[in-house]
Formats: sequence, structure tokens, C-alpha cells
Amino acid sequence: MASDKVTQCCQALIEKNLTISFAESASAGKMCYEFSTVFNSGRILIGGIICYHSSMKEDLLQIPWGTIEKYSAESAEVTKLMAQNFYRYINSDICVGITGLTTPGGSESSSKPVGTIFIHIVFSDKEIAKRYEFKGNPENIINQAIDVVADLILKEI
Repeated sequence: MASDKVTQCCQALIEKNLTISFAESASAGKMCYEFSTVFNSGRILIGGIICYHSSMKEDLLQIPWGTIEKYSAESAEVTKLMAQNFYRYINSDICVGITGLTTPGGSESSSKPVGTIFIHIVFSDKEIAKRYEFKGNPENIINQAIDVVADLILKEI
């Protein structure tokens, strides 16, 4: 069942007749799923793509070769390109890109600990880029990120 924030966001999107799509890495499809559980979600949810591995980001979302090597798969730069590139190919009003570190074994460091999430949202007339550091287990981190995305969208529309 979707959180109150996601439900509010979906209702606002429905009222404003806006559609949404997702380019997900760290959340591995959970964000798209959460938005799909809200009543009348078919009126707003276009769909999403899960590009968890770097090769998927490069092959399907056309992240230029070398970009991930330079910045890491979990970075503001890669998240921005994921959102922008998916937005170009999908007919939706809003596109959300998300990457981050929910478990050890990625590009974590003292300046980018586990729990770091990058979000990039493309609207028709603007873009929002955010970096967060959440605490908790992987599921808690993703749930917090989903609520933050819903809140960011609510504030912008």
C-alpha cells in the first residue's frame, strides 16, 4: 500500500492531468510500483525502467561511455543523465531518475556513505536535482527516498 505522501502526489497528478515515469537504479522498480498501487494510477503512470547495472545505464539510457567510470554509477551526474535521457524517449510530463547506495559494495566513501541517494526530476519547464543521506536498512532508505520524491513533486506542481 502506498504511503500517504505517494497517495497525495498521485491525487495531485490526477487532478492536474499530469503523467509520470521513472528511471530507477537503487530503488529497483519499487518507486514505480508504489505509484501503481494508488487508485486511478493508470491515469498518470506511464511506466519505468530499471537500470541497476552500469551496462544497462550505458546501453539503454545511453549514459556516455566513461561517465560512470568518472563519476560512479551512484552520482548526481549519472542520475541527471538517466532522467533526462529517459524523459526524451518516454511521453510523460514528469520523469524521475534515482540512484544511490542502499548497501555496501558500491561507490561508498566517507563523503558518500551508504544511505546516499541522488534524485533528479525532469518537468516540462524545469529540473530538480537533490542529494540525500538516509539512515536505516535498504528498504527504509528506499521508502524514505520515495516519500521525498512524492513531496518534491507535490511542491512543484
